[in-house]
Amino acid sequence: MSLGVSGVMGRIAELQEQLGLTPPPAALDAAGKSGDKFASALARATGAGQGTGAATGPSGGDVVAAAKKYLGTPYVFGGTDPKKGLDCSGLVQQVYEDLGVKLPRNSWQQATAGRPVASLADAKPGDVLAFDSPVDHVAIYLGDNKMIAAPKPGDHVKIQSVYEKPTHIRRILDDVPAAAVQDMSSLRPAGLRGSAAGGLAGVPYADLFLKAGAKHDVSPKLLAAVAKVESGYDPKAVSPAGARGMMQLMPGTARGLGVDDPFDPEQAVDGAARMLKGLLKEFKSVPLALAAYNAGGGAVHRYGGIPPFSETQAYVPKVQKALAALGG
Repeated sequence: MSLGVSGVMGRIAELQEQLGLTPPPAALDAAGKSGDKFASALARATGAGQGTGAATGPSGGDVVAAAKKYLGTPYVFGGTDPKKGLDCSGLVQQVYEDLGVKLPRNSWQQATAGRPVASLADAKPGDVLAFDSPVDHVAIYLGDNKMIAAPKPGDHVKIQSVYEKPTHIRRILDDVPAAAVQDMSSLRPAGLRGSAAGGLAGVPYADLFLKAGAKHDVSPKLLAAVAKVESGYDPKAVSPAGARGMMQLMPGTARGLGVDDPFDPEQAVDGAARMLKGLLKEFKSVPLALAAYNAGGGAVHRYGGIPPFSETQAYVPKVQKALAALGG
């Protein structure tokens, strides 16, 4: 036989009294037959809204609000201190850290945090947008095709239109429990484990590519692909033009990068990572950055694209092929 609303309300009251959640049944008035009071009592009896640990953590709206606090902050390459300046991934990391969520430092690592979102049409405020392949820029989605980002040297944190299709969209927050400790700072691209990580298993000097990539926010696979094409990973290589070492740095270029010894693999890879980071920022294109690495940025600007030099025309697809072989 059905208990009816009054019977159910009585049972709820018994449960409340047993659990010590509310005063005894006598405190329930006859108006308990009201649908609103039934829903309210049911919520109390099940613990909803009672601070039982089921409360959700920060929302996408919280991410947006936290990000807007940094509007106007100067762009500083490698910047992680809002008082001095932030770069793109430094901004994303700081915003989420303000909300108790720890993300990795580099843009290509942040592009693997959380879970993937299929398209911009499915994106929600607070999602992380990543651009280019390898990833070299990140921003926080605001909704309505707008994002907040630290764009480039000489600029500042600002709101922009989403000017191109993101290569990755990641949702970091999905009804995160407020009491949960969120630490995604150790996240790396799939398969990244030690020197054999990120598709670099068996690649000579893999540790150096991983270290320099993490330090300068450049894909380790891209560094490895450049080294393969430049020298076949030979740290003693010298070209007819005088380029030296595994990354084939010209003496003047090496000095400009602060590389004292281009034959030292660690110095060479670190210098090349800094050089590629700058070129990727400047040209916002992997093929153009590679062309500039080979022929110089001036030549790329002068010809408005990959220069018509046979060496450079062959060099760019070779590196892209080597990068693809590494899964980049």
